[in-house]
Amino acid sequence: MFRYITLLHFTPQGLKNIKRSGARAATFRAAAAKAGVTVEAQYWTIGSSDGVLIFSAKEEANVLRCLAALSAAGNVRTETLRSFDANEFRNAGRAGRLKT
Repeated sequence: MFRYITLLHFTPQGLKNIKRSGARAATFRAAAAKAGVTVEAQYWTIGSSDGVLIFSAKEEANVLRCLAALSAAGNVRTETLRSFDANEFRNAGRAGRLKT
């Protein structure tokens, strides 16, 4: 299972239609589920990013399709980070992929 953290930044269009942000988030969550992507959490934030998505999927191609569709709607720009929990990080080091 691959896990990701995506930082969201509203575009001018997204800011203009900010009142619909919650509905858009629900629509994205449903579309992602149909594509095999599990949205674990969605947050709106204050600071350098306007929101954060945490999600997972078995197929990275499904993630790419979901994020491409999200960006194509024109309300947000995304910055996505592949993430690892402590166990995954520890196992990567044991496999010789990370030097200590």
